Amino acid sequence: MVLVGYFSAKQKDFGTLMASAATELEARGARVVAQVVQRRGVSDGGVRRMGLPYSARTLLSHGKVREVAQVCEQADADAVIFVAPLTERQQRTLTALLGRPAAGLSDVLATP
Repeated sequence: MVLVGYFSAKQKDFGTLMASAATELEARGARVVAQVVQRRGVSDGGVRRMGLPYSARTLLSHGKVREVAQVCEQADADAVIFVAPLTERQQRTLTALLGRPAAGLSDVLATP
């Protein structure tokens, strides 16, 4: 699976959060084959909109969705797990765009 993080530029420990999420998934038997991070608020324009997702449909920017899709194809990933929670609409949209199931980490960890 591919692990995707969406973090504010103010979140300095995003690497630790990604590593922790990967460890939790691997403890449940998953194999994380790649990680992709979208940072928000790095530019002046991004700082003003930092609390909002890039896209209400996908959470990420369009370019980052394309990057995640490419990474999934190259790694032959069977799923995409987002560190941030996803709405049902985002799950459906991302599943369709990425061609494999997309889910939030909290949903995956809540499943026994």
